[in-house]
Amino acid sequence: MTLKLLALSSLALLTNAHMAAYHKAMYCFNGTVAGQVNYNNDDPVSPLWMLQKNDYWFHHFNGCDEFPPAPGDFLELPAGSSFTVEVAANRGVTSLSFNGQFATEWGDGQNHPEDYSIANLAGAPLSGSDCIGSPNMHTQNQSMAAGTAFAISYQSELSEVTIDNLVVFTVRYNTPWKRITSYDVPKDMPACPADGCTCAWVWIPDGCGEPNIYMQGFKCMVTGATSTTPLATPKPPVWCEEDQSTCTQGAKQILIWNQAEGNNIAVSGFDLSGNAKSPAYNSKCGFKDGAQNDIFGTSSSAAAPPAAIASSPSSATSLSSSASASSSSAVASSSPAVSSYPSPSSPASSPASSSKISSSAVASSAVSSYPSPSSSPASSSKISSSAAGSSAVSSYPSPSSPSSPASSSTISSSAAASAASPPSCETSTSTMFITSTVQPPAVATTPRSSDPATSQSANNLVATAISSSSSVTPTGHKTCRKRMVHKPVRRRFLFK
Repeated sequence: MTLKLLALSSLALLTNAHMAAYHKAMYCFNGTVAGQVNYNNDDPVSPLWMLQKNDYWFHHFNGCDEFPPAPGDFLELPAGSSFTVEVAANRGVTSLSFNGQFATEWGDGQNHPEDYSIANLAGAPLSGSDCIGSPNMHTQNQSMAAGTAFAISYQSELSEVTIDNLVVFTVRYNTPWKRITSYDVPKDMPACPADGCTCAWVWIPDGCGEPNIYMQGFKCMVTGATSTTPLATPKPPVWCEEDQSTCTQGAKQILIWNQAEGNNIAVSGFDLSGNAKSPAYNSKCGFKDGAQNDIFGTSSSAAAPPAAIASSPSSATSLSSSASASSSSAVASSSPAVSSYPSPSSPASSPASSSKISSSAVASSAVSSYPSPSSSPASSSKISSSAAGSSAVSSYPSPSSPSSPASSSTISSSAAASAASPPSCETSTSTMFITSTVQPPAVATTPRSSDPATSQSANNLVATAISSSSSVTPTGHKTCRKRMVHKPVRRRFLFK
């Protein structure tokens, strides 16, 4: 009972934590402290904003890319079928820690209604930007979730993966949403080299806070391959919501946006719903829902043909592809309570069949343009967390029966709002710091300077002007909408 009460109290502190895809084949599965297993690992969830390429690439800024999965652990990608991961704010609320006793349908370890939305929070908190606050999925309801994706490189060594050989091969519309999330694999995917491929889970939220990106790495292996056709060299996606004929055709790169260097897309203005444009893994940038079956080329256009073909490793593991998908329930568009945030006209009952996001799925009164935060959230120095009760844990133990850590760790978070306010609407300053400490922090953070310069160059896209107030921005509909900034939060909780 004591453990249960402590867990519930700790999980309540996950409100502003972000999301990551969890699987034992992920990089920094056990955290980022050598020789220790962090069953409450949230190192991969930190958003990436205004970083140098060597820092955002595969989440290097906090060392996540320096902790590969155990030898033989692969995320299996069955050609022509699907695979499953757990999208959550913390490993502790997945089936991969504590025998899954704190896992629920949702990525925060709590229970929420099927038609969860800002109009039906059922007691859950609202975020500072008037979006769902727990888990922090950066959305007002399911229909407005921007979409997540997986990309693959036929390079076994992470150091050999580049933007030119990393190809988006599957997309799931209306995610992140529930914890169990399934993705479809093209049937013509060729086999990986003997040492496996490298995969990345990527996501760009559509508003509800800071305009950042997410990227984390996996060791992966295509299974059941029957084709030897290589993937084509990917091209940068473009914004094409207004005219789908202008979308990048064929294999596409992952989206790099709002970083200090290496950006491959730039947007300005408003989308068809009247909100600030935000690149996303959906039809707005030419991505179809499900398997991307147009990514194959010829030997002369291949991104990276496999050097040696591998059979399915007996030790490779993946969650059951028959598990319920993340978008198993859509927000009911007929509900008057959510009329200001309508769902698509024909919401899918499963992610594999979810329909293309239409402009009507995003209400014109949702969110406005992005303010620029005063400092880079992802630039804090690496946060180390030791799994108490274990001085040195070798290799990667099975998560089926972990022992609970014996000591508590520091839980701290902050959220701040910043933007320049236009003259046509009232502006109020709102700064909120939320800190919950079990033990005084022993981690020093190194602030990162921000360049307030603005550029529309796709290779040098930086933030807009920086200030310290929240803003209310006018739109073409003569309404004012508030956009708050979420800082990355380091959420830690341990169970006794």
